[in-house]
Amino acid sequence: MKYERNWNRMQLQEATALSLGKFDGIHQGHEKLLKSILEKKQQGMASAIFTFDIPPKIISGRQSKVITTNQEKKHLFETAGIDYLMECPFTEEFMHMEAEIFIREIVKRLHVHFIAVGRDFHFGYQRKGDARLLSEYAGTYGYELQVVDKVRYQDREISSTFIRDEIGAGHMELANKLLGHPYFILGEVVQGNKIGRTIGFPTINQLPAEEKLLPPFGAYLSEVHIEDRSVHGITNIGRKPTIHGVSPVGAETFLLDFNENIYGKMIKTDILKFLRPEQKFQDIGALKEQLAQDVVLAEKMHHEHISQKSIIE
Repeated sequence: MKYERNWNRMQLQEATALSLGKFDGIHQGHEKLLKSILEKKQQGMASAIFTFDIPPKIISGRQSKVITTNQEKKHLFETAGIDYLMECPFTEEFMHMEAEIFIREIVKRLHVHFIAVGRDFHFGYQRKGDARLLSEYAGTYGYELQVVDKVRYQDREISSTFIRDEIGAGHMELANKLLGHPYFILGEVVQGNKIGRTIGFPTINQLPAEEKLLPPFGAYLSEVHIEDRSVHGITNIGRKPTIHGVSPVGAETFLLDFNENIYGKMIKTDILKFLRPEQKFQDIGALKEQLAQDVVLAEKMHHEHISQKSIIE
């Protein structure tokens, strides 16, 4: 996948199927958009995503967190088979660009023949651009338009806001169902305080980006992807309150049946199910006892998870 952040360098010569949006989380609704442009890819067009690199507070008017960081979105788009990702900084120029001018420029620069957007998509100055305007100008600028309806779960539309609510409540199984894939933390394995290895529970550590929305502090059933391997684990998200000193918020994972040095490697940690809240233990011995109990429970739950997948498949 080719990636570009500079608006002035966004120039494509091949016919392009394009989708536009914020794409936070890349959930089931977004997957319908991706399916639309990937079907056009099968017909010979290039598939492209255009999104703005926007601090969340600019949109919402308040500081908020993202389900997927820019790096994580790149990973998901590339895995899906997207050819081009255009992630444009949200500058003053774009904040004041009229909707029709935006349509004209994006179609010309990216050689757009097909556009897929959600029914509630807005763009342009004062958000005056929408699906209706895109439809109005389709003939003028020569593209086919597909407007995709929202996907619903029970009586509610699946949205990034819905998913943020569930992640914030620690409802990871429902959040993952709404996403259509596990919520995950993508990041490099960094040096920790190495306390775990001294008590028989060596761990790997990641430091999530500051803008990343995290579930409530606690222990979670997880699955870690290391290059082409997947390893079951238990991930603690939080500040390690039992350890003396102030620790940054991190994701610390004990991997079941794994004992290799992977410092510096980029890994993806899927958060599957809440196990227990983070707590401060009386001493390291109490922590070790709890970790042993966590491992027994996690092994049982991972086994049940694999058995359920086998039955379904």
